[in-house]
Amino acid sequence: MGKDGAALQSFYSDLFDWKIESDNPMNDGIVQRDGNVTPEGAGIGGGIGVAPEGYSGHVTFYIEVPDVKAALAKAESLGGSRMMGPDKVMERIEIGLFNDPEGHTVGVVKTTAQA
Repeated sequence: MGKDGAALQSFYSDLFDWKIESDNPMNDGIVQRDGNVTPEGAGIGGGIGVAPEGYSGHVTFYIEVPDVKAALAKAESLGGSRMMGPDKVMERIEIGLFNDPEGHTVGVVKTTAQA
């Protein structure tokens, strides 16, 4: 949820190649898990909409990506700002955090298979 739902929908659609449907009475952007998955079948469903008047909104989630450094760079190129990363937090987990154009914190994560 944020101040400009359409702009946030465009940002996340461009960043993660999500298909977002907003043809509904509230103009909320609906992200269906089907059609928004990686080649391995991982995905996320949810929604992106306008926060109530006087509330700036928030978001806290991690998106699995193939390359944390590249995802952070792309977020920056689309108007976001890097907060941290990429950092290896465990043997097989690398994360990064960025702020979207409205300042909401979002995480990206890459996990590698155990040898």
